[in-house]
Amino acid sequence: MIANDMLPISGIEGGGFRELIHFIKPDYNIPSRATITSRLEDRYEKKKEELKMALSSVEKMALTTDCWTALTRESYITVTCHYIDSEWQMKCAVLLTESLSDKHTADKLAEKLNEAVASWDITGKIVACVHDNAKNIVAANDQTRVSWDSVPCFDHTLQLAINDGFNIYINRVIAAAGRLVQHFNHSTVATRALHDKQAQLKLPPHRLIQSCKTRWNSVSDMFARLVERRWAVTAVLSDRTVTKLADARILELKDEYWQLLEASAPVLTTLKCATTVMSTESDV
Repeated sequence: MIANDMLPISGIEGGGFRELIHFIKPDYNIPSRATITSRLEDRYEKKKEELKMALSSVEKMALTTDCWTALTRESYITVTCHYIDSEWQMKCAVLLTESLSDKHTADKLAEKLNEAVASWDITGKIVACVHDNAKNIVAANDQTRVSWDSVPCFDHTLQLAINDGFNIYINRVIAAAGRLVQHFNHSTVATRALHDKQAQLKLPPHRLIQSCKTRWNSVSDMFARLVERRWAVTAVLSDRTVTKLADARILELKDEYWQLLEASAPVLTTLKCATTVMSTESDV
């Protein structure tokens, strides 16, 4: 249960879990955390040998890698391999997830990649490694350090291009739209008024969507929802029993901003579609 559902080991010590097990089988002795840990380690070794056996029959494969930060602010690197098996099924497996205590230099990252490949006995089988556009991981995948091709992630490259486009003009619109949405999402009075205005206009009661800096697709969603609910939003901002005049002057979007929201929608929708298609795990 813990391995399949990726649950914390501490779950076996929970009072509710113990009550449930006692109800199902009163005489069952629940293993300790140490026992569960030992069993998980044994399971890991067994699965590792099974994966090694599977990889031994694969002629060519690709890697993907990324560095990430846990909620505890600890830094990690993950390396995943991707291949097609003898039955022409696409497969993937995590080869490494390891903490990075040192600086993320190109040499250090290349060392981790080469270690992962060597530890699984797949040296010489890697044709490419897909990674983001960070300078250190790009340099780490240079052929002076590794034996495979470097492939920048399509989605990340697309995101960088889109962000460059945003920087030309649209970031001001994003900031203004974000302020407006934040006002509605943080004010129960404004939220209730928006709900009522939508009902009067015979519109479904949708909430506004806030954009997220690290997810550019959310800008597309925010713009689309604002355009969809423009007149309900404008009605709330014009209602002095709900929105103070000083707040309305700050929050109201210029006509040119509304025009840009509408004009950019088809472009952003197309780019969102491309990003979504390229983000699937089971297709290439």
